[in-house]
Amino acid sequence: MSDDELSVESSGETVGEAKWSALRELERLAPGFDREAVRFQVVSEGERGLLGVGYTPARVVATAARPASTGEPADEGEAAIARELLERLIATAGLDGAVRIDETDDEVRATVAGDDLGVLIGRHGQMIDALQYLANAIAHRRLGEDRRRIVLDAAGYRARREATLESLARRSAEQASATGHRVELEPMSAVERRIVHEALKDDPEVATTSEGIEPNRFVVVVPRHAVD
Repeated sequence: MSDDELSVESSGETVGEAKWSALRELERLAPGFDREAVRFQVVSEGERGLLGVGYTPARVVATAARPASTGEPADEGEAAIARELLERLIATAGLDGAVRIDETDDEVRATVAGDDLGVLIGRHGQMIDALQYLANAIAHRRLGEDRRRIVLDAAGYRARREATLESLARRSAEQASATGHRVELEPMSAVERRIVHEALKDDPEVATTSEGIEPNRFVVVVPRHAVD
């Protein structure tokens, strides 16, 4: 290891927990280090004890380049909140994934890339939506009203789901316009309902509304002549 690198050894109940612990230690010692360039060496994968009693912890060594000193404090904003939340869950669930952050003036998007991320997404995106809600709630508490929106994604799920919902919205609009009857969609999260509403907001033939009580709230597509 060169003088330009920093190395720490950490342990945990699983390799994932040990990696997360190592990342937190690197963050403490060298705020602003490049997380995506960290090299991990698994010293021990750990071993559970007989009948669940006792265990040998997993151990890893994490090595990262020392960041250039800027004299500025470590980022404690929306990006840090999103990254910490996702990395903690990745480690706890024993997943193999890396977090990428993309920022604009209005939004921070944190995306997990990796394989077998279904547990992070959940059925119909319920898990990733819940995590996104939690991240924004934490940001509101820490940063107040003057904050950027946090969007969480995993393995490109949101883009795929958005395309599916927009297609569903168009087909439902065509059905409502052709039959003159309202079309009720399946229950969706608030995030997904918003996508449907946005997809049809400029459609001259139909209007949309939400009905029902959470978690069974759903979108209804109605011919405009029925509401005029």
